Amino acid sequence: MTQSLPRRLLAEFLGTYALVFAGTGAVVIDQVSGGAITHVGVALTWGLIVMVMIYTFGDVSGAHMNPAVSMGFTVAARFPVQELIPYIVAQIAGALSASITLKFLFPKNQLLGATLPEGSDMQSFVLETLLTGILMMVILNVSHGSKEKGITAGIAVGATIGLEALFAGPICGASMNPARSLAPALVSGHLESLWIYLAAPTLGALLAIPLFVMLRGKER
Repeated sequence: MTQSLPRRLLAEFLGTYALVFAGTGAVVIDQVSGGAITHVGVALTWGLIVMVMIYTFGDVSGAHMNPAVSMGFTVAARFPVQELIPYIVAQIAGALSASITLKFLFPKNQLLGATLPEGSDMQSFVLETLLTGILMMVILNVSHGSKEKGITAGIAVGATIGLEALFAGPICGASMNPARSLAPALVSGHLESLWIYLAAPTLGALLAIPLFVMLRGKER
């Protein structure tokens, strides 16, 4: 049964809130605790929260939780163009609410889990583009329409995010999500290099569409 748009927007808000709260929260708590969570723990947190939210909200809103993914579905003609902006607004609102919560809980933390390049801007731009392209390709192949719901979707998408965060996180942050990077950057005031994490994931998601069509054909 198709849910009403307000219910789907609420699901996107809550899912993105949980995603950013747990994911960037793990980064913040790792810093506050002197590395108790570790990089591996942070990567696992990202993968697990995505998996859990897909199983929680996948049948309601599709559990996009990512403006780049919503744009990719729209370009792939799997998602109504008139609902794209409302989805993105709900996702950004959820992410901002999560970062504000973390700012309240950890007022002395300076970055709040913001993504910043460890190397050059171009290095992180290329990495984020490739990472998001791979992620979008996985999502397109395990989803039905714009709905990431099923026994394989949550595991595949969560594992992809955890894997990519595991190996690329120390260099580029492995954001793959404009809302995830925008929120802590705005709340913490660290806007340097933000353009990378807005542009590269969007580009990566869009580049995955023609590749998917080449591999699977338009019938999918």
